[in-house]
Amino acid sequence: MGKVSTPIRRNDQVIVTAGRDRGKKGRVLKVLPTKNRLLVEGMNIIKRHTRPNPQKNIKGGIVEREASMDASNVQLVCPECGKMTRIGSRALNDGRKVRICRKCEGVVDK
Repeated sequence: MGKVSTPIRRNDQVIVTAGRDRGKKGRVLKVLPTKNRLLVEGMNIIKRHTRPNPQKNIKGGIVEREASMDASNVQLVCPECGKMTRIGSRALNDGRKVRICRKCEGVVDK
């Protein structure tokens, strides 16, 4: 399975559309393009049993952390209109290719 192109990038504000965290907003921490998955801050929390590792200064016990979720279960929140939206792309006059909001036609990229 090769690289899957997802229009969502790191530090984007997204809203979860499916699963137990449906309706919550969060920031994308990491994108895993080969698996088409995302890590979203505070979403899809799992409990992981970890062993102590003094060399890496890790305490043992049950640790809560974010698990990855499928990119199809989130939608981008437009920074201009504040609504969840699909993403398009357009070339600007200076030659840059930017992502745009499908609802307000605003530029998503800074």
